[in-house]
Amino acid sequence: MTKSKTTLEHPFERGEKNEAFAAYFTGQSYLKPLVDDPTLEISVGQVTFEPGCRNHWHIHRGGYQILLVTDGEGWYQEMGKPARLLRSGDTVVTHDGVKHWHGATSDSWFSHLTITAGTPDWLEPVSEREYDLLKT
Repeated sequence: MTKSKTTLEHPFERGEKNEAFAAYFTGQSYLKPLVDDPTLEISVGQVTFEPGCRNHWHIHRGGYQILLVTDGEGWYQEMGKPARLLRSGDTVVTHDGVKHWHGATSDSWFSHLTITAGTPDWLEPVSEREYDLLKT
């Protein structure tokens, strides 16, 4: 049975529209907090991107981010490196101070669990030109 690239089938619900961080995304994303305990130094959530949605370039200060891809296809890119195509089962570790972005391919939903420590420093959007050069 072949899975459609336009629907998601994973054990985590999509979550609500990610209004709190909408200013730092191109397109619509959704967030379902899974662990949001102020006594812990990390947060855990399910983030889902509609096709073509991506976040801005950003840097995690005083922490890191671990992405565990649960469904769909997406991109991850660190500054100065080629973009990496991500699929279900892929993992990414972004260390403190690394400028990067991630998001869905133009024709697929993209969903991942995120384990994050530190504070994101949101920077400029990924340009349409940069994004349009990426092909699946």
